[in-house]
Amino acid sequence: MMNFDTLKARGLFDERLPRYTSYPPAPAFTADVGADFQAEAIAALEADAPISLYLHIPFCERLCWFCACRTQGVRSLTPVQAYLETLRKELALIATHHPGKLRLKQMHWGGGTPTILPPELIREVSDMLSEVFVMDHDTAFSVEIDPTLVDADKIAALKAAGMTRASIGVQDFAPVVQKCIGRLQSFEQTQAAVNMLRGADVASLNVDLVYGLPFQSIEGFAQTLQQVNALRPDRVALFGYAHVPHMAKRQNLIPEAALPGDRARFALFNKATELLCADGMVAIGIDHFARPEDSMAQAAANGRLRRNFQGYTVDGCDTLLGLGASSISRFKEGFVQNAAQTGDYTRQIKAGKLAAVRGYRLTAEDRLRSRIIEMLMCDFAIDFKELNLNEVDRARFAPALDALRCECEGMFEETPERLSLTAQARPLVRRLAHFFDASNPGHAGYSRVS
Repeated sequence: MMNFDTLKARGLFDERLPRYTSYPPAPAFTADVGADFQAEAIAALEADAPISLYLHIPFCERLCWFCACRTQGVRSLTPVQAYLETLRKELALIATHHPGKLRLKQMHWGGGTPTILPPELIREVSDMLSEVFVMDHDTAFSVEIDPTLVDADKIAALKAAGMTRASIGVQDFAPVVQKCIGRLQSFEQTQAAVNMLRGADVASLNVDLVYGLPFQSIEGFAQTLQQVNALRPDRVALFGYAHVPHMAKRQNLIPEAALPGDRARFALFNKATELLCADGMVAIGIDHFARPEDSMAQAAANGRLRRNFQGYTVDGCDTLLGLGASSISRFKEGFVQNAAQTGDYTRQIKAGKLAAVRGYRLTAEDRLRSRIIEMLMCDFAIDFKELNLNEVDRARFAPALDALRCECEGMFEETPERLSLTAQARPLVRRLAHFFDASNPGHAGYSRVS
C-alpha cells in the first residue's frame, strides 16, 4: 500500500466521491421515475426468480450524533405501530401488482433500530411479510442489532422469524469517543448480546466499526479492536466517518476540532487492518473483513463478491426490493427510492400509490458501467472476457481505461482478458471507479475517499 505522503500528494484526502453501492449513485435519481415505474417493475418480476428484500425501520430510542441515516427518535411505540400499519398497506399494494408470492433469497432489516420492536411486533412484521414473500430453507436473513436495546425474548422472536446473521453496531468502545458521539455502549453489554445470539444458534455475527470519530487515538482504537477480536465475529465492516453536518444536523453536536486529521485517520484505518488480519481475518474490498471460512471471504476469493446498498454482499439476485421510508429498490430496469420522510411515505401509501418518488431507468450503457465499477470495487480488476465489449463500447470506455492506466502506472497488470490492480493501487479504487462514472456526480455530500 502507498504511504500517507504519496497518497496525500495525489490529492486523495481532499476528494469526496460516491461509495458506489449503486451505479449511477442515488443523487442521479430523478422525480420522473417513480411509483408508476415501480409498479411496472414489480409486475414484471418472474414468479420463481429469487429476490432480496430490505426493510427499513427508521426509529431509535436514542439518536447517535455521528449517524447520517434516515432515522427519527421516539419515546413510545405509538409512531412505530402506526408505521407498521403503513408497511402493511405497502405490502398489500405490492401484492396487487404481483399476486404470486415472491421468493426471498436474502433479507435485511435495517434502520434505525430494528430491535426497538418488542417480540410481539417482530412476530407481526414477520407474519405480514409471509403473506407476500416465501423464504427458502437457505434464505439469508440479517438484522441490525443494538446491544443496549435487545434481550433474549427479542432474539428468540427474530430467530423464530428466520434470522441467520446479526449485525452489531460497535463503532468504538472508548468511553471518551462514545460520549462525544452520543452512543454509550459498554463492552460488557455488547458481549452479553453476543452471548445471547450465540446461545440462540444465530449462525453468523457481523460487527460495525467506525474510524475518524472525535477523540479517537491509535491506542484506544487498538484496544477496541482487541475487544472486538475477543468477540470472534465472522465479519467486520470498517467505515470511515463522514462529517456532513449540512446534511445530518445532529452532527453539529460533534466538535470538529476533536476529529482526527488526515494522517491520523489513515493511521487508524491501517491499525485496524493490521489487528483484524493478525487475528485471522481476510481483507475484502475497501472496508470489510471476514473469516476465511465465511461465505463473503469465499465469494471474494472466487470472484462472486457483489456490492449493493448494504455494501459488500454475496447477494447475486437481480432484484432488491426496498420497503419502508427512504428504502431503495433495484430492478433489472432501474432504481427507485421511496419517499424519505416518514410522513411523506405514509401519505403516499394512504393515497393508494406505491411509495417511490424518484428513480433512474437504466440503459445498456449504464449496465456496462455499473458492472465495470462493481468489478473494480469488489475484485480490484476489470474482466474484459466477461464484459465482452463490442467495438463501440471499447471506444467509449477507452478514455476511462487510459485514465486508469495513467493513474496506476506501474501498479497494474494487463492481459487481453483482464486488467488487475496491485495491492499498492487499492487505496485509489474509488477514484478509479469514478473514471467510469458518466453521471457527473458532484462532490458535496459524498464521503471522503480515505
